[in-house]
Parts: sequence; C-alpha cells; structure tokens
Amino acid sequence: MEVKALSSSISKLLGSIWFLAAALLLSYGIAFLSESKQAWIIGTFAVIISQALIFYFWKDAKFGTLPNIAILVAILISYSSLKFTTQVEKERKEILKKSLSDKPPVFSESEIELLPFPVKKWLHSCGAIGQPKASNGKIMQVAQMKMKPEQENWYQAEAIQYTVIDEPSFIWKVKLKMNPFIWIQGRDKFQDGEGEMLIKMNSLVNLVDESGAKIDEGTLQRFLGEMVWFPSLAVSPYVTWEEQDELSAKATMNYKGTIGSGIFYFNEEGDFVKYIAFRYDGNKPDSKRKPWILTVDDYRIFEGIKVPSKMNATWELEQGEWNWLKLEIKNLEYNQPFNSKNDIITPKS
Repeated sequence: MEVKALSSSISKLLGSIWFLAAALLLSYGIAFLSESKQAWIIGTFAVIISQALIFYFWKDAKFGTLPNIAILVAILISYSSLKFTTQVEKERKEILKKSLSDKPPVFSESEIELLPFPVKKWLHSCGAIGQPKASNGKIMQVAQMKMKPEQENWYQAEAIQYTVIDEPSFIWKVKLKMNPFIWIQGRDKFQDGEGEMLIKMNSLVNLVDESGAKIDEGTLQRFLGEMVWFPSLAVSPYVTWEEQDELSAKATMNYKGTIGSGIFYFNEEGDFVKYIAFRYDGNKPDSKRKPWILTVDDYRIFEGIKVPSKMNATWELEQGEWNWLKLEIKNLEYNQPFNSKNDIITPKS
C-alpha cells in the first residue's frame, strides 16, 4: 500500500524487515518485564535491526533513534545487572564450599568452660548450648540506610547474606532504591582474611570499589560482630576473649594475618545489647579508626536460638553521631548445603 506521508518507497522485503524489528522490540519488552536473563540479547538484535532501517530511511524515520537510545540504555543496565549477579553467585558458591559440614556437632557445655562469664551467660541465655553448631547460615534482611551523614531521608533496601563459620567468610548483597530511575547494588565480601566492597549505580557505574588492609580489618570486625547471629563463633579457634567486667568482654579475631577486635556488651539477663569496634572510617591513607557501634532494638528466635533481629549501626565521627543503618532480619537459616538454590536478589529496573 502506498503511504503518501513517506518520501521513500518500501519494498515487501524491507517491510518484512520492519515487521521483524517491531516483533523483536515487542519480544524484548515482554522478556524485560518478565526479568528474563536473555532479554538483553533479544533487545540488542532488535535495536541493531531497527536502527539500521532508520539510517536507511533517515528522512522519514530519524526520530525513531530516540526510543532506540532509551532501549539501548535499558539493555546495558540489564546486561550489567546480570553480569553483577552472576559474579556474586559464583562467589557465593566458592564461599559456601568452605563450610565443612551440613550436620555439625551439638554445641556442648564443655566447649565454653574457659570463656568469660558474660559470654557464657549469653550463650546460655540465647539457647545456643545444646543446639547444632552453625557451620554456615543464610540471612534475609530489610534495611533503611543513609549514604552520607548529612542525608535526611532514609533509603529502603533489601539484602541477603551467606556466612561461613568454619573458614570465616561471608558475602552480602544489597539492593537500594534511591528513586524510580536510580538504584544501588552493593556487595561486601570477606574471604581468606581479605575484605572487598563494591557499590554500583544502576549496575553500570562504580561508586565504590575498595580493598586493602583497612578494608580487610574493618570487614573482619563486622564478621566478628555478627557472632550474635552465629553464637558458635564464640569458640572458634580464631577468636580469643578478654573479660572486661561482669557485663562485657573483648573478642579478638586473628585469621590469615588479619586481626581485629570489638567489645560485646550484655544486660543482666545475659542478652547481647551492644557491640563496639574501632573501625577505619574509609580506605584513604589518612583514614582513622572511629567507634562503630551496633545496638539492639528487638530479638527473635530462629531455629531455637534467640538473636538480635532489629539493630542500628552508628559511626561516632568528629561532627557527631551518624546513624546510617536500621537493619531487620526477616529470616535466618543455619547449615545450608553449599549447592542450595540461588537466592541472590536482583533489583528491578
């Protein structure tokens, strides 16, 4: 059919190619909304064919370049997100392979005889004694976060973490939505005594990509503080204790040359209430150790063990306190098989 609005004639062959481009774009839209891993491949072919036709019929079709650019950006984001998730999944499997047993021994009274009094009281109070020792664990979390001390509004976030106790390690992945168009993906990792921090905007732009001795120490101190979710870490051969008083004790961890410590505080009933570690406030040459404080708002029982389920994390800086994290545990499972289903969270575009 002749279309008078068009300055160029379109043969049946070219019309068929236009139809193919339209079909591919529609298929990409469906695949994108269904979060298919192959969506970016479909979209790439669609944009290539579409834009080639637009160049051929530039006078009539040039404005079609604008939606193609938008689609191309979506494709790049989808591909980068898939690449990031694939990387984290590979790291998750590597870490969980360090878990020595899916059926570890029962946590016995004899193992805690030499621990400081407040630590022993806590292990009894939380119900860990008589339960299977945690070889590893999976934690589902929701959180509110502030990226900077001056930030007023909280960002909503979801996270998942896998932790191994036998050979101390963890991997934590978070997604945080800043607005309808910008979100953050982050991954923290501790493995072989070394820490890594990676934060990306829209899966494309690296906001943080840090490693080194200061990150190693700070990540180990974080792992040590999360003992309150994995009480059997208290008797790890890598952890030593020093009693401070009847309600507090200092733990020091030495793993593959990385050393860090923190003080655990408990109430009269034996519940954990606070953890303080002096962590580096950055990864720059002039970064200093500052108090990093975890406090407890609530508790829940998971698999027979009472753990802090709502916590706050605060930095004590020269300009004042920066309460940057409000964290809630939605689920905690111990002793996961290393080849368990991939639960890594992928943010929607």
